[in-house]
Amino acid sequence: AKDRFLASLYAPEDKHVALFGLYAFNIEIIRVRSLVSEPHIGLIRYQWWRDTIAAIYGSKTADHPVAQGLARAIETGNLPQAPLQNLITAREFDLYDDPMPDIQTLEGYLGETSSALIQMASLILGEHNAEAAGLAGVAYGLARMNVHEAQARKRLGQARAHKIPKAAFPAFLPASLTELYLDHPQPSQFRRQVRLWWAARQERF
Repeated sequence: AKDRFLASLYAPEDKHVALFGLYAFNIEIIRVRSLVSEPHIGLIRYQWWRDTIAAIYGSKTADHPVAQGLARAIETGNLPQAPLQNLITAREFDLYDDPMPDIQTLEGYLGETSSALIQMASLILGEHNAEAAGLAGVAYGLARMNVHEAQARKRLGQARAHKIPKAAFPAFLPASLTELYLDHPQPSQFRRQVRLWWAARQERF
């Protein structure tokens, strides 16, 4: 999660708050798994977030700092509601100890989570490339999980083949760490920061 916050620092300053709001929401959803002892309790928390998101689109924002940050992100990027709700649904899988049945299911899961964040961050930055975001998000997600290395490299290559609008580049920056995670499963924050800086300077993820 820290990767995305670090990458957002390369975005225009007036976009920082909105990007932080989106990424803070993602962290809030991820951490549900570690906060609950039973899946049904996690499902209740997720339902609260579903209702909270629906309320934001109905112009009613909960008195909750993460919800207020998300509302700012939604307003800035004119974000559609469906990807946010789908991200929560995908994360329900995390509440159980079931293995991913196959790589197609795993890529679908990453598409609704990792890729969706790149897409929504791109919208906040005023640009959009859904196909490239889908590929980059899957590549980065596989690398973070340190599974299916060949598939991760393949998806990264496919994503790099797309032309990314300059304005949207900070949304894609986390994907620049894909090869680092594949080569070093637990790289230091310093190495990640250097790689992000270099990718931002080269405008190549």
